[in-house]
Amino acid sequence: MKELLRTNDPALINYVENLMSQAEIDYLLADQHASIMDGSIGALPRRILVPDDDFNQALRVMREAGLADEISRTHLK
Repeated sequence: MKELLRTNDPALINYVENLMSQAEIDYLLADQHASIMDGSIGALPRRILVPDDDFNQALRVMREAGLADEISRTHLK
């Protein structure tokens, strides 16, 4: 799995989840329960992870949606 997105913006997370679902790309929303640890203030970012084999397609979907600036830089080196 590779990290596609890291944010604490719930609207962005929901939008990207929708994009991945529409493109039939499996994803995992990681750290969604971390808010229990931060007192539910949303300070800890959530991550959207996609399978290695689908990562390039997920990047393409994000770019086509105008979200290139939101893509995690972890795997883009």
